[in-house]
Amino acid sequence: MPKSPKYLLIGSTETYSGKSATVLGLSHQLQQKGLDISYGKPLGTCFNNSSSGTVIEEDVQFIALSLNLPENRVAPTMLALNQPNVQNRLRGEDKTDYQQSLIQQYLHKSQGDLVLLEGPGDLSEGNLFDLSLLQMAEVLDSAVLLVARYKSLLSVEALLAAKQRVGDRLIGVVINDIPVTQLETVDTLLRPFLEQQGIPVLAMLPNSALLRSVSVGELVKQLKADVLCRNDRMDLLVESLAIGAMNVNSAVKYFRKRRNMAVVTGGDRVEIQQAALETSTQCLILTGQLPPPPFILSRAEDLEIPILSVDLDTLTTVEIVDRTFGQVRLHEPIKVQYIRQLMSEHFDIDRLLSKLGLTPAAALS
Repeated sequence: MPKSPKYLLIGSTETYSGKSATVLGLSHQLQQKGLDISYGKPLGTCFNNSSSGTVIEEDVQFIALSLNLPENRVAPTMLALNQPNVQNRLRGEDKTDYQQSLIQQYLHKSQGDLVLLEGPGDLSEGNLFDLSLLQMAEVLDSAVLLVARYKSLLSVEALLAAKQRVGDRLIGVVINDIPVTQLETVDTLLRPFLEQQGIPVLAMLPNSALLRSVSVGELVKQLKADVLCRNDRMDLLVESLAIGAMNVNSAVKYFRKRRNMAVVTGGDRVEIQQAALETSTQCLILTGQLPPPPFILSRAEDLEIPILSVDLDTLTTVEIVDRTFGQVRLHEPIKVQYIRQLMSEHFDIDRLLSKLGLTPAAALS
């Protein structure tokens, strides 16, 4: 009789805290330790129709591919958290017992040493379907690892509240996105305090411009932009946003201080476009539906800098780009490599394994 696997739910105190990144880095370390892992995300948020007509959760597909997981090590996503499904539930049309589905699809079918599950966006998401983080943890008798994005020392409050709700199932936290200047404060003040409260700090991850970066292709998608040149460089990564609304001398000084930026400016601001192309610019975003003059296009071609044109005003454009930075996805190989490196340097994998009561295969041989 094969022994049943252990379960670890990775949750967060608020959306976009870095759960997927944690899953990616952690599962890689677990595999290196020789553990047989399965992965699943019971509640899905980002869906795509595949060629075969089935609906697939993008993060699940991406993580399964990154980890080379065979099909029998990837658990199904049971439900999309979207408007139609919420409406059906509220109208009483959807009477599914999702906890029962969780038992059938996750408890009875999961294999391996450890099942890593990506939880909902925060502690209350999924309640409507009886699939909140806590409800899932109870059904699966799962340990919980929480990821929290560091904003200030007051980030402690969300973790204390989470500990009250999750209780002894909480086996550790990852504090993510800490500005380098704050690392020492977090280490000397926040970490010891949390440990005293029975909240093990398994990792403190410094923030990274690379992980927050967005590909030009993603900006094109979010802005519904037309690409005027260098359609072949959609993989360039944008780390910051600059707005070219000032005079050209101020703009040049401002641009020189930034790196790997997207510059938003009017289609008629030719001198600003010129200045941007000569600095660390990954793409130009032109508002007002005015095409740039041919010499700008030809210079951008030479420098391999895509120019996008949007049918939006500057303020709306900036808001969309800003929002895209806040909801960054990891689907670029360079980010995956970086996350693996970051987690192997900062995450205490041995402490996690001992809390889960797992012995790495490497130690057994």
